[in-house]
Amino acid sequence: MAKPAVKEVDRTLKNPETLAKYKAAGVIANAALAHVKSLAVEGAKIIDLTVAGDKFIVDELAKVYTEDSKIPKAVAFPTSVSPNNIVAHLSPLKTDKEAEITLKAGDVVKITLGAQIDGFGSVVADTIVIPTADGKVDSKAADAIAAAWNASQAAIGTIKPGNKNWDVTKIVDEVVKDFGCTALEGMLSHQQLHNNVEGDKEIILNPTESQKRNFKTQTFAENEIYGLDILVSSGEGKVRQGEIPTTIYRKGGITYQLKLQSSRNIYTEINKKAGAFPYTLRETADIRKARLGLKECVSHNLLIAYDVVEEKPDAVVAQFFTTFAITPEGTVILAGPTTPTLTSEKKVSSEETAKLIANPL
Repeated sequence: MAKPAVKEVDRTLKNPETLAKYKAAGVIANAALAHVKSLAVEGAKIIDLTVAGDKFIVDELAKVYTEDSKIPKAVAFPTSVSPNNIVAHLSPLKTDKEAEITLKAGDVVKITLGAQIDGFGSVVADTIVIPTADGKVDSKAADAIAAAWNASQAAIGTIKPGNKNWDVTKIVDEVVKDFGCTALEGMLSHQQLHNNVEGDKEIILNPTESQKRNFKTQTFAENEIYGLDILVSSGEGKVRQGEIPTTIYRKGGITYQLKLQSSRNIYTEINKKAGAFPYTLRETADIRKARLGLKECVSHNLLIAYDVVEEKPDAVVAQFFTTFAITPEGTVILAGPTTPTLTSEKKVSSEETAKLIANPL
């Protein structure tokens, strides 16, 4: 007797349950962000903040969708805390020297994290300044944060059905220049899909001439999810890989027969614990063996490394990451940062763009 056909689950936004899971993950991501921000004070260690963020997400996920044990729930992006000129992905292990980094008054700190329910991930990033005794914020930091925030809002308002990804690239570039800042060269944002944090539709910031020639034009449409990552520098916007070791990886979607047992072990562990989502080595028991195995996995693109890149030491980098949905009723923010309270003396020059930023979503 033939087996009955398995009904395929609709995992698009046309299925209300999809949006509900994105929203539930977003609520937890936003709450985790608020929790980490409350702990980010002068003297706090970055390692303690990253561990606290991940623990908060896991604990809160355990409280939702409890009626079905088969629904996977996990961290969608490991908590990272990146100060000043460090762009992103700083999420050290307890054995790394970076685990001893403490926050100082005046530091400009980027916090990134995310939660996923049933393969639907909501990621968020915010930028804060560690308070100083006099309460003042360096003008360079204020300009970078204001530039990133306004560019983020203008970009979200531009991502709507019929518009192109180049429309976003253009408006971000225009906004950040008004603040004397630069979008980080070549940084990407992606369409989000089920079990896929980096879909084919992409948005690029500040592309080089070569990237302009080779980057694919995409059109936004209804019922799409995007993770918009806006990264802005007070400097030139060019980044390099520093000496800080990478600790976050995700599957690359490539097939290859690994030769080393240590490589097979770490790949299997990442696949089992994180699936398609980014994974932190803090979850690994034997870091030494994991490091050995990672080399083969990364060299053959089975795993993608989230490198810790940096701007020049005198530059300040600000970041805002928003996960949102384009629905028939309009844009729905699933996980997003809060409006910065500090102000810059500079403003958006275009009246049309200023109206776009001011319009409620």
